[in-house]
Amino acid sequence: MRFEILTIFPEIFRSFFEFGVVSRGQKSGLIEIGVRDLREFTRDRHRTVDDRPFGGGEGMVLKAEPLADALDALGIVPKGAEGRVDGQSVVLLSAQGRPFTQAVARELAGMERIVLICGRYEGVDERVNSLYCDREISIGDYVLSGGELAAAVVLDAVARLVPGVLGNEASSEFESFGVGDAAITADVDRVPRSQHGAGGLLDYPHYTRPAEFRGVAVPEVLMSGDHAAVRKWRREQQLRKTLENRPDLLEGAALSEEDLRILKRLRTEQN
Repeated sequence: MRFEILTIFPEIFRSFFEFGVVSRGQKSGLIEIGVRDLREFTRDRHRTVDDRPFGGGEGMVLKAEPLADALDALGIVPKGAEGRVDGQSVVLLSAQGRPFTQAVARELAGMERIVLICGRYEGVDERVNSLYCDREISIGDYVLSGGELAAAVVLDAVARLVPGVLGNEASSEFESFGVGDAAITADVDRVPRSQHGAGGLLDYPHYTRPAEFRGVAVPEVLMSGDHAAVRKWRREQQLRKTLENRPDLLEGAALSEEDLRILKRLRTEQN
């Protein structure tokens, strides 16, 4: 998979790409990353990338010409034009975009190339969005100084879903916002006896050695060796943490009758 990032601050990404999953993915040849400086595509001696907005208002707007020229250099043609290639996505990162979710990350992980446009100032000339971008994404209901941090978030979330990037591919299945047991595989032996697929819920708490830390002990069930009991406890903890921190996720989740009974009890405890 190839990632292309368009930005006026390419230096921001240098250290990020040298560590962790992203670094391993590059070294193994599973992902490639190109960072393009928009100032290289300007046409004046001041290398101007922004201008005042039509209609007045505060701040500046990234100009259309440098962005379009950068996209042209990458071989990206406008939407609907002859030569538009399948298997790639042009993403504008902005506070006005649709929320970035694990489901969106999984969709993007199926692409061969992703182009990430980092907005700055008051945003990007909307004509770039309407002509070239097939997605406008926001990583949260807050405003950043630019799209660089958002691009790093999207890149990391997508890269770890590329087959082979993680040391254990199941790591991306059994975690928060992961798929449910049935979606992981029809082969029930692939689902560990002590684990549930998240099914869009939050992950359960994790513990490691020592068994007691500053007076707080690991739940006994996790050291019992009883896989069925561990599995039941973990599912309850998934539901508890989701109910406490992200109750909105429960609305669209596939819940069993047992899950519903557990939630009813947990809600009673809350009240």
